[in-house]
Amino acid sequence: MENQTSATYFVLLEFSDDPLVQIFLFVMFLCVYAATLMGNVVIFEAIRTNAHLQSPMYFFLSHLAVLDVCFSSVTVPRALMNLCSSRTISYYGCIAQTYFYFFTGSTEVFLLSAMAYDRYAAICKPLYYAQIMNREFCRGLVGGAWAMGFIYSLANTLPLLKLVFCSWNVIRHFSCEFPSLVPLSCTDTFTIWVTFYITFTTLGLLSFVVILVSYIHIISTVLKMHSVEAKRRTFSTCSSHLIVVIFYYSSACFRYLGSSVASSVVLNELLSIQYSIVTPLLNPIIYSLKTKTVKEAIKNLLGYKPLISHHMSNA
Repeated sequence: MENQTSATYFVLLEFSDDPLVQIFLFVMFLCVYAATLMGNVVIFEAIRTNAHLQSPMYFFLSHLAVLDVCFSSVTVPRALMNLCSSRTISYYGCIAQTYFYFFTGSTEVFLLSAMAYDRYAAICKPLYYAQIMNREFCRGLVGGAWAMGFIYSLANTLPLLKLVFCSWNVIRHFSCEFPSLVPLSCTDTFTIWVTFYITFTTLGLLSFVVILVSYIHIISTVLKMHSVEAKRRTFSTCSSHLIVVIFYYSSACFRYLGSSVASSVVLNELLSIQYSIVTPLLNPIIYSLKTKTVKEAIKNLLGYKPLISHHMSNA
């Protein structure tokens, strides 16, 4: 009977026994988090205040920036607490973190699909682009992404409240992620895993099909272009999105679908760091470096003036 008493808190795995390593990781995560917040806020403000960045592509990018801030905030503050203070997290705090992991992560999946469809409409249907990607439709896609993320996260988090977690309450991970939390239960989790794999596979396939079909049409259209410069410019507008998709999908799918194979705690932590901490930082960097219009908007927002032009104006 004692073993059926559900745990009221969990203990998260520490990154290292070495205090110097802990300090190094704390500083590194803090710098990454600060850079993530600053980079995405700058991207959002640059798009919001620049009249040239009001097209659907930048509308989606601004929402991606907001989502990356939320996604990173689910993980990093808790990881910083693990490194400098208590590694314990309450039962409901752990369930809440799992929910927001699912919510922000799945919403980003749907948003990336919407961005792929936007690129398809812009490149393959340029004459009808304004009609297809009108303001109401874009808002519907973004609202739909948040709504689907909300439904998906509820479907996979509510069943966790019925689980009983017995005496062993140490999570072999630095956060309360689903693949690390569920195995701690001493009750039957078969239905929960079935629900998870069905919803995860459906989510992944729907998003992957939209992105795959969009890029098949995009590549086919680009290859038919006669101008090399036109091909280069067109591929340039898609490369940022494609890089983000590859980074995010590869690590997230391997972490969740390959969790039984990738039993190494270190590997699981590295995969989680990749898609939940590093990717939100890389998104603003990739888009600002690969998209000239965004780069110029950021310079204007920050009041940057080229040194050469400054000297010429003084002369």
